Amino acid sequence: MSSTDVLIGIDAGTSVIKSVAFDLKGRQIAVASIRNQYQSDADGAATQDMERTWQDCARSLRALAEEVPGLAERTLGISVTAQGDGTWLVGKDNQPVTDAWLWLDARSAPTVRDLNKSENSRARFESTGTGLNSCQQGSQLAHMSRYAPELLKATDCALHCKDWLYLNLTGVRATDPSEASFTFGDFRTRQYSDLVIDALELSAYRSLLPDIIDGSDITHPLSVTASRLTGLKAGTPVTLAYVDMVMTALGAGVHTGMDNAACSVIGSTGVHMRSVEAENVYLNSEGTGYVIALPVRNRVTQVQTNMAATLNLDWLLNIAEDILSSEGLASSHNSLVSNVDQWLQQSQPGQLLYHPYISAAGERGPFVDAQARASFIGLSYRHRFHDLVRAVVEGLGMAVRDCYQAMGPIPQELRLTGGAARSVELRSILAACVGAPVRISSRLEAGAAGAAMMSAVANGVYQSMEDCIADWVTPLLGDKECADEHLVNRYTQLYEAYVETRTSLARIWEKFS
Repeated sequence: MSSTDVLIGIDAGTSVIKSVAFDLKGRQIAVASIRNQYQSDADGAATQDMERTWQDCARSLRALAEEVPGLAERTLGISVTAQGDGTWLVGKDNQPVTDAWLWLDARSAPTVRDLNKSENSRARFESTGTGLNSCQQGSQLAHMSRYAPELLKATDCALHCKDWLYLNLTGVRATDPSEASFTFGDFRTRQYSDLVIDALELSAYRSLLPDIIDGSDITHPLSVTASRLTGLKAGTPVTLAYVDMVMTALGAGVHTGMDNAACSVIGSTGVHMRSVEAENVYLNSEGTGYVIALPVRNRVTQVQTNMAATLNLDWLLNIAEDILSSEGLASSHNSLVSNVDQWLQQSQPGQLLYHPYISAAGERGPFVDAQARASFIGLSYRHRFHDLVRAVVEGLGMAVRDCYQAMGPIPQELRLTGGAARSVELRSILAACVGAPVRISSRLEAGAAGAAMMSAVANGVYQSMEDCIADWVTPLLGDKECADEHLVNRYTQLYEAYVETRTSLARIWEKFS
């Protein structure tokens, strides 16, 4: 056994920070998780304590060492990815200027509306491939420049979450090509664009943007200070990975050498990604979605995201739990989830239409409407609870198809990850809604794995990312699960009604605002 036979992937999400140990062939050894916290306010603010986030990251690494004997001496490399978008400002001596503005923060919405009306809006979209919304650092910095300029005056560098953790691990201010290009640049060059920065009205603050480094090629050593806090060996190479969405997609199989493969993460939110060559990107007329670089030459992911995926099912099951509780019947959310496949089997396909816009923030993919709201269409006296469950799951499938339709051709194959992908019935519904076979990955921690894969390439374990994918990803993909032809036909009809009604409902949603 080599003395350095472990790679560590850090995945710092909004609510959980995970540090995961892998062997050099991609087998997961151990994971340590630390709950993270954020604050939200009535004005739309969603913020996170930057110093605590770093301390929690260090705690997760120390906890991992308790699970893996000799971790410090065995670690060949460390890599870090994290929640995307948001704004993490640092000033003098690399200290936080204020609490981080998260991707959940909605305060910049008025500024987004103004910027989207500007004459440079379409040119900005065609450069970044990304529709502007309040999640992004570009819109948040533009909002700060208008309404809180004192924050930017105190700032030396504007970072994202993973960049902040990398700074604390290495002492280096930097960002990666993925977030840099979809926020401030051009996905074709993976560099900053003056056109985009001008369109965001941020030319005066260009100096706040950090250098762009590709963690597949460039690493920096773990600092002595970080070594003391994490328990890992000073000098260990640290990789700045790409943003968590594409790291998760990479680890789950979005790119295995097949053109127009896709990956959907079916969690609380829905993230839908297709892998394409940069020159084949489809830019929709609505100006929505993201284009995010992969750590593969000339390869990008097109991305559309739903504000709420399984949150819709959680809402329905919470109602059931409330009713049972009011009758003195003990139940739990997990026990109700275990019945979902049974309820789906009891119901008939395509009897109801459900629009899964349950989030109080509305929808952002494939259209942006903060007033969008969920609804059932077609209810009658004969419908029962299991029919509502099927309608909600079918609504999730319709939303997945809606997102892929906005990105060009329907994918040839859909890889699924996220807790909901464990449901056989749900997978069959998604396959039929999209009209493509599905495969699931047995990879447990796809985001951390994607980050560790970049470390594996950077540290010479593999000569290329394609070689790494062949060992770390492809063998973990399950067999194809083909869509039922009759179900595909039924859902194709339902999808037409789904799009027509969601378009018509927009003027109704306005009346609720």
